[in-house]
Amino acid sequence: MSFNNLALIEPIMKALSIEGYTKPTPIQEQSIPVVLSRRDLLACAQTGTGKTAAFSLPLLQLMHEESMEQRRESGRRTIKTLILTPTRELDLQIGASTSAYSNYMSLKNV
Repeated sequence: MSFNNLALIEPIMKALSIEGYTKPTPIQEQSIPVVLSRRDLLACAQTGTGKTAAFSLPLLQLMHEESMEQRRESGRRTIKTLILTPTRELDLQIGASTSAYSNYMSLKNV
């Protein structure tokens, strides 16, 4: 399977290409469609398996789609997602990853 099979939008696909991602890991392959369908997800995987991308890629896509709708309707932006982490180090890692993944999107404070 490739990321093309996961229905991710072009700005995310461009960021994945720049980051050197070629195919999703098992946790990404299973999680991305669930989150994109707006269903709750509880997942567990070892360190280094791509969990951050598994939840943040579809969240960024949903935020982008909602942001576009809101701007058309009201011109206002609202808070969309809050990610809690147990350590500062993990927070910094997730922040760096989500910034890279959203580099070609018009989202603020990612």
